[in-house]
Amino acid sequence: MRRLRRLAHLVLFCPFSKGLQGRLPGLRVKYVFLVWLGVLAGSWLAYVHYSSYVELCRGHVCRVVICDQYRKGIISGSICQDLCNLEQVEWRTCLSSAPGQQVYSGLWQGKEVTIKCGLEESLSWKAGADVAPRRELVLFDKPTRGTSIKEFREMTLSFLKANLGDLPSLPALVGQVLLMADFNKDSRVSLAEAKSVWALLQRNEFLLLLSLQGKGHAAPLLGHCGDLYVTEGVPRSSGPAAALPALLRPLLPPALHRALQQWLGPAWPWRAKIAIGLLEFVEELFHGAYGTFYMCETTLANVGYTAKYDFRMADLQQVAPEAAVRRFLRGRHCERSADCTYGRDCRAPCDTLLRQCKGDLVQPNLAKVCELLRDYLLPGAPAGLRAELGRQLRTCTTLSGLASQVEAHHSLVLSHLKTLLWKEISNTKYT
Repeated sequence: MRRLRRLAHLVLFCPFSKGLQGRLPGLRVKYVFLVWLGVLAGSWLAYVHYSSYVELCRGHVCRVVICDQYRKGIISGSICQDLCNLEQVEWRTCLSSAPGQQVYSGLWQGKEVTIKCGLEESLSWKAGADVAPRRELVLFDKPTRGTSIKEFREMTLSFLKANLGDLPSLPALVGQVLLMADFNKDSRVSLAEAKSVWALLQRNEFLLLLSLQGKGHAAPLLGHCGDLYVTEGVPRSSGPAAALPALLRPLLPPALHRALQQWLGPAWPWRAKIAIGLLEFVEELFHGAYGTFYMCETTLANVGYTAKYDFRMADLQQVAPEAAVRRFLRGRHCERSADCTYGRDCRAPCDTLLRQCKGDLVQPNLAKVCELLRDYLLPGAPAGLRAELGRQLRTCTTLSGLASQVEAHHSLVLSHLKTLLWKEISNTKYT
């Protein structure tokens, strides 16, 4: 007992003990400050995330507006009954990247689906009771009452000519549009059916989905209600940071993005299979039945795939018909090439003497896709393939958009790349 008292006396009165006691209040203040700082940072991140979510994710507004128009008899469609009356369309995760295009994963008739609905920027989540009437006036204004089916057919054909070019295959596409409009198969197109399909045609992505149906590179259309439509499945993104929260993605440096691609992305043979599908998609855009299309935002985030690793374009919003791009560039005033940019990366040269944009794009689809594939395929590629694959991808990225080069040279380069990748994964479980 005496020993314990002596030890306590030494601890209480030694100089080191006094110094530690003197520092304790300061340490407490530091810890309190750090905890407060952490709470403040966490609250700010939560607020930013909530604000971003509220702005981007307004599926409830879409549903209210669409169902209001349906109940008034202004629009119709194959899923209206399930969406509005029976409530059998389940809205799940918000996938929207812009307020004007609402995208959700969902469930309908036991299938995983993607729900897409256009929402005008003016239709804020704060908007009041006048939202639906204003949207009706803007979006569902055509065709007008009294329009005959022949007039609607001609109206649709003129619209497609203006957007896709004067192609001999367009009457067949008009037939597809009318077939889709007559969803109840009563051999007539009502005004509500016509208004719905006309509103859908104004959505660039829907027009492309319709043009690419049956090719396997775009999700099959399952149904629509007004300008809301549903496609099959939810494509997985090939973006290196797809598994991370949206707020963290812009903060990652490019080197970390590439590292994440290897750690979190599919195995290399699966990536090769997805890349072959992407190259076939590029071929389809160039040699398609409904004209040429340009990819105007070439990022891995738009490169999706199914559960079987078949390529599936995740977002077609920035794929534009050649006619639309040329119309944008024609006679456009410019000081530099940056002034001749359609979308994010469809850029044409600027004629500095005439101060006008030229017609041919600087980089064709294939060159942009090959730039993407260098980061996607070279890391982790088999040692015996890496050198040849790197050489072919470098050759591919130097292709220009000049009309004289496009037809033969591009087809040859694309064919060589596909053959090289197929040789590596053919006769394996990856095919």
